[in-house]
Amino acid sequence: MAKASRGFQVFVKPVGALCNLGCSYCYYLDKERLYPEGETFKMADETLESYIAQHIEASPEEVISFSWHGGEPTLLGLDFYSRVVELQRRHKPPGRSIFNGVQTNGALLDEEWCRFFAEEGFAVGLSMDGPPELHDLHRVAKDGKPTHWMTMRGYRLLRKHGVPTEILCVVNAQNVRSPLRVYRFFKQIDARYITFLPLVEPDGSGGVTRDSVPAEEWGEFLCTVFDEWRDHDVGRVKVQIFEEAARTAFNQEHSLCIFRPPAAMSPSSNTTETSTRATTTLMMSTASGTSMRRLWSSCWRARCSGRSAEPSWRPCRASAWSAASRPCATEGAPGTSSPLRLTENRG
Repeated sequence: MAKASRGFQVFVKPVGALCNLGCSYCYYLDKERLYPEGETFKMADETLESYIAQHIEASPEEVISFSWHGGEPTLLGLDFYSRVVELQRRHKPPGRSIFNGVQTNGALLDEEWCRFFAEEGFAVGLSMDGPPELHDLHRVAKDGKPTHWMTMRGYRLLRKHGVPTEILCVVNAQNVRSPLRVYRFFKQIDARYITFLPLVEPDGSGGVTRDSVPAEEWGEFLCTVFDEWRDHDVGRVKVQIFEEAARTAFNQEHSLCIFRPPAAMSPSSNTTETSTRATTTLMMSTASGTSMRRLWSSCWRARCSGRSAEPSWRPCRASAWSAASRPCATEGAPGTSSPLRLTENRG
């Protein structure tokens, strides 16, 4: 396989749409019905090895990044990921390194899982929508029971074993009304890396569902959290979208592909370009013009509010794990074996 001309990212779903939870806003759960009854969703070993070998061969960068998603990827068990690591070592060329990341709901994590993640240098994106009363509105088990306690159990174990962990929070029509309650909860549990994603669900008739986050409220949520972050947490807590917004103040290229102009993307079809523009519009425009101006204005004030002309903080050179794949070695970073300062996103 020819080596790619630039970095790329692949989200691997080795268990397909299977998940142990029944989150009400999940767009993917119904995909299970597309397969024949009794179909196994587990990626076959020969497919796994072929994929890993081709991914390594095509990757142009010194650090070769793998992103394991779902469904719920931990349903495959530790043996699967032990096999992943074994195959990566077998096919890794000399002088290069491998980085793995997993996106999980955390419900199945135990001591053995977290010990493995720590020993093998995995980073984890953990889905959590705030404190229990907000998280459990949508993120429930198949029988409708709450799951926050399971996610927190997994989070504490990840912290105990020093696994780099980032919170992925879906902002919906309910928790969007409580920005400080959500953000301060994450600070209370000492989350250092946070990504906020807006919930926008098509309703099938050209609109969006009632659980989707309203545009103006999404903007107000970001601005309220930003003000708190700017005043108290710059340099201590990394919030992906704020780091991304601050890049232009420091003449840095956007690390998230959705903020880059289509010309900066990999070669793409018209469909991909249209999709990219739509996603960019969602992230930048749904927070109304006024709200976004406030956000960017606040970002600029944060840049200029230091005691000297050169502020003491700069945005990370890459964005947070949950959308991406490899650790970034920047000044002040805690290193690849401790919580990530950031990881590079390749869109």
